[in-house]
Formats: sequence, C-alpha cells, structure tokens
Amino acid sequence: MNTTAILNIFAFGCLIFAFIKDRTKTKQALTVALKSFFHILPTVLIIIIFIGLLLGFVPQSQISEVVGEQAGFRGVLIVALLGAFLHIPSLISFPLAASLLKSGASVTSVAVFITTLTMIGVVTLPLEIKELGKKMALLRNGISFVIAIIIGIVMGVIL
Repeated sequence: MNTTAILNIFAFGCLIFAFIKDRTKTKQALTVALKSFFHILPTVLIIIIFIGLLLGFVPQSQISEVVGEQAGFRGVLIVALLGAFLHIPSLISFPLAASLLKSGASVTSVAVFITTLTMIGVVTLPLEIKELGKKMALLRNGISFVIAIIIGIVMGVIL
C-alpha cells in the first residue's frame, strides 16, 4: 500500500470519527472545506497549466542551464528571487519541485525555491508591514531569504 492510500484511509477514518462524535460541527467543517477548495481551485488550475506549458515549451537543457548544477550561485539566486515573488500554495510547489528536479534543476536550486516560496512573501508584504511594521517585516523577509539560500546550499552538500 502506498503513502497516498494510507493517508486517504486515515483521513476518511478521521472524518467518520468526527461525524460520529458531532454531526453538526462536521457538516460545518465540510462546508468550510468545500468553499475553501472551490476558492483556491482556479489558482491551482492556472498554476498547473502554467507548469505544464513551462515544462512543455522550455527544453530540459535550458532548465538545467539556468538552475542546474552548472548554473552555480547565479541559478540559486534566480530561483530564490522567483520563489520570493511567486505566490504558490505549498500543495502545488512540491509537485513543481519534483518536475524541476526531473528536468535537470539542482537539489540546491529546488531546495531554495521551495524554502523561499514558503518563507518569503513579497506579494503579502504590504499586509505583513501593516501587521508587523515596516522594519520587522523587511527584516523577517531578508533574514528568511538568507536562511533559504543557506538551507539550499546545505541540502546540495548533503545530497
């Protein structure tokens, strides 16, 4: 049995347990979950189409040249900036990372890309400035950017 099947069986079991425990709250939770699903569905579909087009039209040699081992620090910096500016849900970023690895991207570049996607939010920076203040928001994002590059370098050395 693969991991996906195990996780789905576990989730279904938890759903049944929740339904037995409190039907009303479970129905409310499912309603919220469905609304959230349909809210993010267009974004997810657009990103999947974009990834498919990117991998379909950009040759593997080009991907390898820009973010592969031979790209060096320049490639790491490119994916770090791309990850910092894109606003992709983590759910989509991991399959994208796998596709990039298969297309010749280095482990370092992919690790930096995933880390900047999840740790840095240029798109959400105005909200972060409003909540944390300009100095703290910029400091957090700057430190996160440096840490993302360090994580990528360490992952590249380990793997």
